[in-house]
Amino acid sequence: MTTANHPPVSVLIAGATGKMGSEFVKTCLADDQLNLIACTSRSAAGKDIFQALSLNIDYHIPIFSGVPEAIATHGASIQVGVDLTHPSTVYGNALAMIEAGISPILGATGLSETQLQSLDEKLKAKGLAGAYIPNFSIGAVLLMQFAAQAAKYFNHAEIIEMHHNQKADAPSGTSLHTAELMQKNLGVGTTFSPTNGVEKETHAGARGATTEGGIHIHSVRLPGLVAHQEVLFGEKGQLLTLRHDSFDRTCFMAGIALSVKKIRSMPAGLHRGLECFLEG
Repeated sequence: MTTANHPPVSVLIAGATGKMGSEFVKTCLADDQLNLIACTSRSAAGKDIFQALSLNIDYHIPIFSGVPEAIATHGASIQVGVDLTHPSTVYGNALAMIEAGISPILGATGLSETQLQSLDEKLKAKGLAGAYIPNFSIGAVLLMQFAAQAAKYFNHAEIIEMHHNQKADAPSGTSLHTAELMQKNLGVGTTFSPTNGVEKETHAGARGATTEGGIHIHSVRLPGLVAHQEVLFGEKGQLLTLRHDSFDRTCFMAGIALSVKKIRSMPAGLHRGLECFLEG
């Protein structure tokens, strides 16, 4: 459905039958500013998305086995590709999208800094905007912003991130992005102070991963969890705890939709974090 001034954004969803992807399929179908053109899913290739997800729609939206196949058929019509697949495939998918002139929205985390910088360069060379978004929840973004502010006043901090036991990467992209924002507020060459100078791990990994800025990140993986994060700031005589809980994946959908609608108007390059779409 179209208006004269605001035609809908044509969308490809990679990983459309997964937990996140299937929710965003429903979001696209309910939003007249989004036009779902094609989907990918290795497990449901060859079907229609309405068959795979048992949806009550009466038009054809094909599922392809991968992003290259979808681009080969519909590439000229696709404006934005939303990748909700897996860390092992997201980089290759992003390269294929960029080459085809499609703006990638990457919700699958786990990319290295080298890969992110490479995508930024390729996007700028193509004059395209793309996004790498560790967490699409507005509440989670606010937690990250609050943590960045608190980092100006506390120099002892640790992060505990908790996810379902099917999550592929650890630490989570959200926790790494949170630590990055906190580090920026400490200033160049400054690190968070260690708890003490004599601690010894009697079991390797007991203190979690440690960022370059000295922040310990602890990853929990359990069935029953969705996505949860705590940032703990400690100083003598006090503890500040910031926490966000996602209980259902529907909380991510508004953030994905917002990024898809705005990405084509953003400057060329790779934009990191949903906060890029909330400012201004």
